[in-house]
Amino acid sequence: MTTKKSAKSDSAKSEVRISVSDQARELTIEVGLDREEVLDLVKKSLSSNEPLVLSDVRGRNFLIPSGKISSVEVGDSAERRVGFAGL
Repeated sequence: MTTKKSAKSDSAKSEVRISVSDQARELTIEVGLDREEVLDLVKKSLSSNEPLVLSDVRGRNFLIPSGKISSVEVGDSAERRVGFAGL
């Protein structure tokens, strides 16, 4: 059996973790943007005091007030492995 990757999976994906003040949990969002694009959006939001708006790969929108952003971690989204092999 073979599996084919769709064209959508070949595009850049990043995992964004945002700590929000006064909240115990972080927001984890998988976006279809590369690292630099996400960082530019975060910098623009913080400098202009406007909300950060991100859309995830499933089409959901997230609106985070810039005054509530404590920290942002941006990394490449890892492919999820299927199976029991520990390679």
